[in-house]
Formats: sequence, C-alpha cells, structure tokens
Amino acid sequence: MTRLIVIGGGIAGAGAALALHKAGFDVAVHEAHPESAEDIGAFLTLASNGMRALAQLDASAPVTATGFPLTSMRVLDDTGAEVAHVPLGEAETPHLRYRCLRRGDLNAALQAEVGRRGIALRHGARLASVEEGPDGVTAHFADGSTATGDLLIGADGLNSTVRRLTAPEVRPAYAGQYVFYGYTGAAPGFGDGETITMVRGSTVAFGYAVSPEGETYWFARVSDAPLTADALAHGTPARWRDLLLPLLRKDSTPAADLVAATPDHLMVTNATELPTGTPWRSARTLLIGDAAHAASPATGQGASMAMEDAVVLAKSLRDAPDTDAALRLYESLRRPRVEHNITVSGSISRGTHTPSGPGPRGARANRPGDDELIRQLEWGTDLRQLAP
Repeated sequence: MTRLIVIGGGIAGAGAALALHKAGFDVAVHEAHPESAEDIGAFLTLASNGMRALAQLDASAPVTATGFPLTSMRVLDDTGAEVAHVPLGEAETPHLRYRCLRRGDLNAALQAEVGRRGIALRHGARLASVEEGPDGVTAHFADGSTATGDLLIGADGLNSTVRRLTAPEVRPAYAGQYVFYGYTGAAPGFGDGETITMVRGSTVAFGYAVSPEGETYWFARVSDAPLTADALAHGTPARWRDLLLPLLRKDSTPAADLVAATPDHLMVTNATELPTGTPWRSARTLLIGDAAHAASPATGQGASMAMEDAVVLAKSLRDAPDTDAALRLYESLRRPRVEHNITVSGSISRGTHTPSGPGPRGARANRPGDDELIRQLEWGTDLRQLAP
C-alpha cells in the first residue's frame, strides 16, 4: 500500500498527513473549505499528550510559534476562593507544555507544515461519494474530480461526510451542555501568565486564560436543553451575553466581568458526542479524529486525541504486514483510550462524574496508561509489540 487519500485538512487530517508522509507513504489531502482557518472563533488547548504526538512528527516548532503555553491550573469555587493551584501536564518540559491557541491558527500552522513538506493539499474539494473496489478506493468530489488510492482516511470532523457515506446510521448526539467561547482584551488583571483558571460555578463551569498580549480567552459550559438550530443560526453576541450573564452573576467570581467585557468575539455551540462502539472502518476506509470518536469538550482532549490518532495510524500502517492487519492493530490500540475519553467527558458534561483531583482536566502527567501511550507514540517503537 502506497497511495493514501485523506479527506479533511483540519487538525486530524493535517496531522495524519504529516505522520503518513514521515512513515514513507504517498499521501494527498482533500479539504472542503476554500481556506485553511475554519472555525476561527473557537479556541482549544493541546495537552501534553497532544504535544508529545506533535514532537514525534517533528512538528512542535510551527505549533509553538502560535498561541501560548499553560504550565499550571488553579481552581476557584463559586465564591471566587482558590481551592487548588497545581502544575499542568508535563510543565517542566518546554515542548510538552499545554498550548492554548485558536482552532483556526492550529489548522493554519499544520496545513502550512503540510505544504512545506511537499504533501499535496487541495482546498475546495467537497466529497460527494466513495467507491470501494478490490484494488482500491475512489473519492468522487462535487466538482466532478476524483482521487484514487489504496486507503481513504475520513478526517472530516464531527459532521463527517465519510462517516455519513460509510456508516449512515451513526449520528452525533447532544452531550448535555451548550458551550460559549469568547475573547476580550478589555479585562486586565484577571489571571497569571501561563495559568488556566477553572471556576466551579454554582450553575456554570467556566474557565479562562490570559495570553502574553493581555487577551483573555474564556469558555463557559451550561447544562440545559440544547439550543435550537434557529437560535444558533440567528444568535448575536448581545443575545448570548444576555443568556449567560444572569447565570454567572449568581456567584462571586471573575466570570461575569469577563463576559460583560466581551463585546463581539463570542460564539456558542451545542456540545455533542458520538456513541461508543460505532464502526470506524471498512476494507478501504477508516475514520479518525472527531469523525470517529467526537467527545464533549469537557476534558479538553479533542485535538490531542486527533494528534495521537495520526501517529498511531501511521505507525500501524508502517509496522503491520497488510492493510487489514494495520487497521485492526490501529483500532485495538486506539478504541479503549478514545472511548474512555468519550465516557468521562460526557459524564462531566452531564454532571454525573465525580472528579478525583482538583479539576476535570487533571493536574499531573503520570496518570494510568501514560507509560503505555508514550511507548505507542515513540516513533521507533514497533506497534506490533504493543498489540493487546
């Protein structure tokens, strides 16, 4: 197998392209959006595990050139009192520190690295259908063009076209919360450098971090019925502030002041997840990233899990004797980890999870399974030695 088709040029797709190229495969990426920076409104954190995966792809530098590091986490209760302040992830190792950055900036950085390495990346290529045969798989695009390869990788996100075509019965479900994201430069003095603050509010889970330039990135998770499609389509920043502020003002924390100081850069989305146990693959297609295992954002692990996927997929295809064995190896290594994340993150969103530490994101790098993950990601390790 030499020719690989990646559908989706976002975090999972661009990461997969970098990994597959490093493993020696001929890979081409087809992205539906006309430009690189989709979803520019939201921000995310790449955790230490995601940064470790990036390092295995020799891609740390383009990502750390944007955003800012997070080396500690503090937790406030609903009175604003600090109840914990702990190291975050592998803070002592610069290239493994948590990174806070805008989703669109991460997309752009990864896609630029794809281009720098000479990997084919085509924008405006919207998938219409997939045709599998005994000797290959062909992607048909809306503009009439086609691409043929040995394996098609669906890295096209939560609303995956590849998943709709190959597993039409699988659909995302509401995870119990809607989530606000915002930015403001008009609220100085609310945080320390390289620290993310998590607020355990009485009705809202809130978090924020302050960039070196003094811009505050914040999110708020509200447990309620999902927002309707019409409300999401026609909502305005003013409407979202009016919805969120009364909930935050029940508590004596910085959250309400940060939201009140956010005039325009504010968005909201329903948190969604995919059910566990859903099919990921056929003979010549495979789903990765959110297309396969989207979780609610409560654990903040979506982007990091996608980067792990990229490394483990490339190594599985490199190490296994044939495609079917490679896909079985990949799934055996990835499914327990990502489905555990779906379950934990969904439990946090629905309020049924009791945290064992100071916050749902965890404070230390050395959690159960980390040693095994490090071995899986280490580029020189043969994954056949780690198969369950």
